[in-house]
Amino acid sequence: MNTTNQHTRIINAKQSFVTRRVATADMQTLVCGDVKPQLGDLVLVKVTELGHHKRSERVDGRRATIYEGDEIILAYGDRYAPDQFESRIPEDLSPCHMVAAGGIASQALCWHKRISGPTCIEPIGLIANKDGKVLNLAQYRVEPTPSNIAHIPSTIVVGTSMNAGKTTTAANLIHGLNNAGYKVGGMKITGTGAGGDLWLMQDSGAHQVVDFTDAGFPTSFNIGFDNILDVYHRLGQYLVSQGCTALVVEIADGLYQQETRFILENSEFKRQFNHVLFAAREAMGAQSGATWLQEQGYNVQGISGQICASPLALREAANILQLPVFDLVALRNPHIARTLLSPSPRKQLA
Repeated sequence: MNTTNQHTRIINAKQSFVTRRVATADMQTLVCGDVKPQLGDLVLVKVTELGHHKRSERVDGRRATIYEGDEIILAYGDRYAPDQFESRIPEDLSPCHMVAAGGIASQALCWHKRISGPTCIEPIGLIANKDGKVLNLAQYRVEPTPSNIAHIPSTIVVGTSMNAGKTTTAANLIHGLNNAGYKVGGMKITGTGAGGDLWLMQDSGAHQVVDFTDAGFPTSFNIGFDNILDVYHRLGQYLVSQGCTALVVEIADGLYQQETRFILENSEFKRQFNHVLFAAREAMGAQSGATWLQEQGYNVQGISGQICASPLALREAANILQLPVFDLVALRNPHIARTLLSPSPRKQLA
């Protein structure tokens, strides 16, 4: 296939959300054969068998229906999702899977019993520029002006697990802070690339919203602890440089997930982000998670998340923890939202 045909094939493919920062004009050629894909490499694939994911999230936010035979632009990455897939980057361009609608190419290792198997894909080639250099998300990450994020009031939102209500909690808090007069920066520093979370924060009134994909990673699973620290530094500085006056930080998955646990145990992170809202599904999870965070030195402001859907579970958690429980209406209240921000300057933790 000549270079012109390769370029035509690439631009006619459906481009996925996680690749949105990559300039289309740079996608010129394909690298095929005996190559080992790396984290964040762009790849053109053909869908060979539909599985769990029957739609692909486009760069414009639309979840496009996909068919067998469709060609899609994805990025290689590992995935950690207890409710969906565990996967790893394959060693070569052998057939593998699309493990996230946001656009992750990976080799599925296992998946939750309630879902069907993964959508199967056949890599056609890594996408490269006109000089044959493979394009990687890291080449298009934000490059912020160095800024001091320690003086910006903030709240972090963590939870018991995937789907505990973290993003909904963060978005409604953003709405409340926006109504309180803040220019809110929303950032998600771990997880799997997906547009829905960012757009919900944006729709809630955030001044700017970014996540780890803006720092050059399609997912945060297995990217290394140094890279996790770079993600939060890079994104935080970027938001401050964009004029944000308050930060709401979401950390994905549960406290036992390796990147989540690492970042929450990091002493520098604790100094900069001390106030926490904890999202949970039930009273025991709320009690266990909030207690662990308090033992780490965090100021747990209260409980929120899916637990608010059950008055009984909510009451149980409040009685056990002696902590306030904030439903979505409360989080949208500008007076309450303001009290959930850390003071500035922050106290220093040991």
